[in-house]
Amino acid sequence: MNEFNRLVTEQMKTMDRLLFLQSELERCQEIEMELKVIQRETELESVQLKIAQMKEDLKEIQQMFEKQTEEVIRSYQSVNVSV
Repeated sequence: MNEFNRLVTEQMKTMDRLLFLQSELERCQEIEMELKVIQRETELESVQLKIAQMKEDLKEIQQMFEKQTEEVIRSYQSVNVSV
């Protein structure tokens, strides 16, 4: 019976370690998923910054194009007035 108790005690210790490691593994996997989400959010933020910059650049180019269009119209009108 002494041997049996020793074996059961060892088995219980092993079971405790197994359960502990399994719960730690699950906890680490949850952390891994959270980190992946954070990484995606960081990438999203980077893309959003690029989009905002491109919108600003587009706005500036549109304004430049409008000014050029006005200059072309004025130039055309001055050529036609002189003719």
